Amino acid sequence: MLSSPTPRSVFPMLSTDRETPTAKQVRLLDAYAAMARDGYATADGRRVEAAYDDMEIRAFKWPVKALIERHGIRTLLDYGSGGSDYEAPTFHEGRSARDFFGLAAVHRYEPARGIDERQPCDAVVCFDVLEHVFLADVPRTVRDLFASARTLLMVNVACYPARALLPNGENAHVTVRPPQWWKGLFDTIACEHPDVTVQLWCSTAWRNVHSWPPVAARDWLSRDGFTIAL
Repeated sequence: MLSSPTPRSVFPMLSTDRETPTAKQVRLLDAYAAMARDGYATADGRRVEAAYDDMEIRAFKWPVKALIERHGIRTLLDYGSGGSDYEAPTFHEGRSARDFFGLAAVHRYEPARGIDERQPCDAVVCFDVLEHVFLADVPRTVRDLFASARTLLMVNVACYPARALLPNGENAHVTVRPPQWWKGLFDTIACEHPDVTVQLWCSTAWRNVHSWPPVAARDWLSRDGFTIAL
């Protein structure tokens, strides 16, 4: 005899609501908030006081600028912005990041610092964020990225362990997966947002980046045949 389905209440820490994080992700956000406030320990025994203050987009500024100009981007959401300051005149040769990219407005989302300016924008950038998300919350988070992107989504994911440690001693990169895993995930969810062009970079080591050409799911419909290669 077939058994009845397990009641959902048996798994209270695993939410299938795309708007609601799991209990584990809530605890992770508390940990990252503590790290942003108090600093963190590293795997080699050092102590870092200024946590996540760098503008991670800086390492990708030229390809990001090219994509912004190609798609006529005027508004941008930095998802997981850390301590990024788009108005400081220190981004490139005395220019701010907003001026360098030619943006009319920049909005930020950084839950570890209590910043939530999420809203639909021409483009969304998400650099070195998704590897910090609990595995069960990754699809929900990727859908949240797409939900705010009208035209362009640019993402870099670290596919290697971090130097930083969480307060409980675990590595701060809690979801380490190979580049092809992330590519498959983004391709799948991109099908729900066919007009959004996705540029995915996956870092396999510090400043060692694997990239794919930017693509929108609508492009696949115009190709001959059925097979879509990675």
